[in-house]
Amino acid sequence: MINEMIGSVVQVMLFSFLPLAVWFITARKREPFLSWIGLRKPGCRNTSLAVLTAVAATILYIGATNICIKMLPEGVTAAGSQFAGEGLKAIPAVFFYAFLRTALSEEILFRGFVLKAIKNKAGFYAGNTVQALIFGLLHGIPFGLVTKSILALVLLTLLPGLFGWYQGWLNEKQCGGSIVFSWLLHGCVNFAVAVLALF
Repeated sequence: MINEMIGSVVQVMLFSFLPLAVWFITARKREPFLSWIGLRKPGCRNTSLAVLTAVAATILYIGATNICIKMLPEGVTAAGSQFAGEGLKAIPAVFFYAFLRTALSEEILFRGFVLKAIKNKAGFYAGNTVQALIFGLLHGIPFGLVTKSILALVLLTLLPGLFGWYQGWLNEKQCGGSIVFSWLLHGCVNFAVAVLALF
């Protein structure tokens, strides 16, 4: 668990470095860093809609991703598989992995920085599409390279990309630009997938 805690802190710092540098140069006099990237209380316009769409999107995403992962060749592992077979004793490490190492660091970089930076120059749809495409490719390319399968590359780029687009929409259009709701959602998805690997 200590290694996962340290790894989580290091990854959050690494993923925050570029946003922090840009904020320092462009926005530090206008707004605190955490607020600038969206780490602030969500101002959801319709909490019921946000929760319902989050539950539906999460069920669809986990189900579709599980199907895709089962199609991968033997020996190809997915995120969270480092906890496979560890049982309940690994739950604290899985928590740090799911909510800090992956979810927080990725939300800061993709939805907190990339989306907002492009949105400010070219509008929401451009910013959300670019961040979702990069997010999807960074998930799909490793699987495509390892499996040498175009299908794995496409599916495992498309699924996280669509989920990332939904998260950007949720943050910007429903929750006042806060990344907190999508951070918790992202963390719950990663936690569920990693916990399934424990047993």
